Amino acid sequence: MAFKTAPVAAEAPIEGAKLLVIDARFHEAIADELVAGALERIASAKAKADRISVPGALEIPIAASIAIGSGRYEGVVALGCVIRGETEHFGIVSYESAHALMRLGVDKKIAVANGILTVENEEQAWARARRTEGNIGG
Repeated sequence: MAFKTAPVAAEAPIEGAKLLVIDARFHEAIADELVAGALERIASAKAKADRISVPGALEIPIAASIAIGSGRYEGVVALGCVIRGETEHFGIVSYESAHALMRLGVDKKIAVANGILTVENEEQAWARARRTEGNIGG
């Protein structure tokens, strides 16, 4: 089955907004593609972005919480990739990172975009990450 992105709604005006892009480095090449897409989209919206990297998806909500607490950012973009393996670790990382990011946005009343891919294999990850295909980062 081919991957199709959802239609993009009209973009909200974010000119001048200060965003933080946080990427998990566990799957570095995929993360780099996601980040490139995000930074292109942010630049095209005339917003500004800082970037920090963390080891894996579970560290993203922690870094986001610290950054939001600083008061320097109007939104956070979380990017990374979790590929199913042979253990339950996939379910834990996928659920906990998504849930923590959702709670962070709700509790702190700040925009949090969750672009952490949760996929079965690397092929699915690339179909979603490539800027010429799914462009989940952007």
